Amino acid sequence: MFDYRTQPKSPVINERDSVLHTWCVPAQWQAPTIVGGRGAHFWDADGHDYLDMSSLSECSNLGHQHPTVVKSIREQAERLCFVTSSWGNQPRAELAQALLEKAGFENGRVFFTLAGADANEHAVKFAREARRLPHGWIITRDRSYHGASYACMAFSGDTRTRNQVDPERFAVAQVASPYAYRCPFGSSSEIECGERAVAAVADEIDRKDAKSVAAVLMESNAGTNGVVAPDNYWPGLRELTHSRGVFLIADEVMSAFGRCGEWFAWQRYGDAGKPDLMTLAKGLTGAHLPLGAVVINENVARHLETQMLFTGLTYSGHPLTCAAGLAAVRAYEDEQLIERSRRLGGEMLLELKRLQQKHGVIGDVRGGHGLFAIVELVSDPISRAPLVPWPETPPQLTALVQKARALGVSFAVRGNLIILAPPLVIEERELSDALGLLDRLLSEMESA
Repeated sequence: MFDYRTQPKSPVINERDSVLHTWCVPAQWQAPTIVGGRGAHFWDADGHDYLDMSSLSECSNLGHQHPTVVKSIREQAERLCFVTSSWGNQPRAELAQALLEKAGFENGRVFFTLAGADANEHAVKFAREARRLPHGWIITRDRSYHGASYACMAFSGDTRTRNQVDPERFAVAQVASPYAYRCPFGSSSEIECGERAVAAVADEIDRKDAKSVAAVLMESNAGTNGVVAPDNYWPGLRELTHSRGVFLIADEVMSAFGRCGEWFAWQRYGDAGKPDLMTLAKGLTGAHLPLGAVVINENVARHLETQMLFTGLTYSGHPLTCAAGLAAVRAYEDEQLIERSRRLGGEMLLELKRLQQKHGVIGDVRGGHGLFAIVELVSDPISRAPLVPWPETPPQLTALVQKARALGVSFAVRGNLIILAPPLVIEERELSDALGLLDRLLSEMESA
């Protein structure tokens, strides 16, 4: 088996002065060069090994260099690297069929994109076209993230990009988020917060008039915003949009493919949670190659089938990426990783709840439907005062990440949040050791 660590080292080029990196001040960017990975680990050019506790942007669900996916990419590359979507290709057809079957979208359709952002843009485009509302309103929510293109910045309730775009110019209206720990509706219980959050969507649809609203676009579970909605929120949203005749788009870019313990997070609720459209990326190929998708149900497909679709992407349904996606779907299935994530996620949540009882700096723990959980840190667990205002990251949390990395564990954080989303293939001992390290580092933080 090929292993970069056994190969002769080539000179490493420092990319700091030649590459613009995302979500940072370019002049301040500094990071090691990663040269290889295997399973839940990756390593840099200096030989430092890191246990990946975030699936590197919550997308390496299958771990790094999954052999089945790598083999499929290699074999497809030898047969056919590229053909436009004007022609058919077998990996695209097989992957589309597999996604429709897993979603239970009989007679639906799949449109392949390059990533999550253009999947969300196309989902909105399709919803508007199917509703015959080219400028129809899209209802989204505050403290959400759907991508960083201009349209997706308008969809997103993200403080980092709020000053770059006016949502109303994109016919986007935002409502408050079902953030139960700090409920914007003043609710004292999760159920009540979920009910009021759904009611806020209903009020916004009614203000705009349902006949002028094309769709509601929401993250169905996991997101780097740290909001995990109460259990009654998504079914309530589905019932509401049905009753108003408005399409529901589930942004499953992060929460699909076992991340939240199901193929797609909405499946926790069965048919009561089934959206009209859903968007996919990240775990679709386990990040081995870039690929996104919009999956639409039969009703939306029927509206679109006889219309000209004025859209296109050169690499839509690229044979290599679709081969990777098909291999990824088979790996999730053959290795029972969806079920494994659900089991380990429950165990991880119990351990994090135990840490919450031990550490006053932990204000809330949420998630745990699969291998995804949020640990929110506070300066006072009674008042729930954050360590620093959102979306700033407290220096003591930055220091925790640096200490963990020096000890070979890579944690992800945003604001006051620790985001735990390890690959679904992580060994149970590795997960236990990483949580043990987090326990020790939190103790050090509190005693500093």
